[in-house]
Amino acid sequence: MTLYKTIDVWVRKDNRTVVRYRCFESLDSGRFSVQSADFYRDGKPSANLDNQFVELFTEQDPSKRSGEHASLKAAIDAHNREFA
Repeated sequence: MTLYKTIDVWVRKDNRTVVRYRCFESLDSGRFSVQSADFYRDGKPSANLDNQFVELFTEQDPSKRSGEHASLKAAIDAHNREFA
């Protein structure tokens, strides 16, 4: 059984848009992965973001979905490259 800790990392894109990166830290490996990036425009999120987060976690191990990285920044950078 692998245990995970969730970590939210926020970035301001501009004065109307922020992004919340939904990350995991594997307590076994100490490495990080990004599950998803949630965009908020004018303070409003897309619908059902929490449900989507749980569904993605249920469907597939986070390390298989986006790989594991040595730091949160490296995980976010890899996520951004993949979805650019």
